[in-house]
Amino acid sequence: MRVLLIEDDRMIGEGLSHGLAAEGYSVDWVRDGPTAETALRVGGHAMVLLDLGLPGADGLQVLSSARTAGNDTSVLIITARDGLDSRVAGLDLGADDYMVKPFEMRELLARMRAILRRRAGRASARLVAAETELDTESHVLSHAGTVAVLSAREYALMHALMERPGRILSRAQIEERIYGWGEEVESNAVDALILTVRRKVGKGAILNVRGAGWMVPKP
Repeated sequence: MRVLLIEDDRMIGEGLSHGLAAEGYSVDWVRDGPTAETALRVGGHAMVLLDLGLPGADGLQVLSSARTAGNDTSVLIITARDGLDSRVAGLDLGADDYMVKPFEMRELLARMRAILRRRAGRASARLVAAETELDTESHVLSHAGTVAVLSAREYALMHALMERPGRILSRAQIEERIYGWGEEVESNAVDALILTVRRKVGKGAILNVRGAGWMVPKP
């Protein structure tokens, strides 16, 4: 799952990028307002983590411009601004949540999962499709009674497939969802990931649709 991180502080940005990558997120990081606005126009992200004190354009301005343009990507504000007026302004402009720095990584991840659940209309942390179940907190995948803990990239693959069971994702669509800008992707990288997951829990967890891509069965 791709996340757009908009944060000008190098130390915070590096820490968040590494922490999110370890949890299976693919992070695209930009450090100023104008670049953030361009990235939002390009799109393709499941969520935006938005700092407010940005050079070039304030984060609230970036958020307002995105919402005015019809961009409905989920936005979680992460900022040192702890005043009530800032919190109210951010939420009223269309942010899904607001966190004040400093914060613990565990809480950030929990809030991100909650936002994604609300957007998908789910109350549970588990994604279920037929005999397959993915726990979005523990990254445990079970299929037909076989259980395995997934690596970060394997989890990203299964999350992309299980968001909408029965929907076919092509190689390009999977790569777009699980790899970030500038990452070198080998031609057989997706095939290798799918093979690894199948070896862990069984071939039936991911179905191949010849000439089209891959899917997980509908419930």
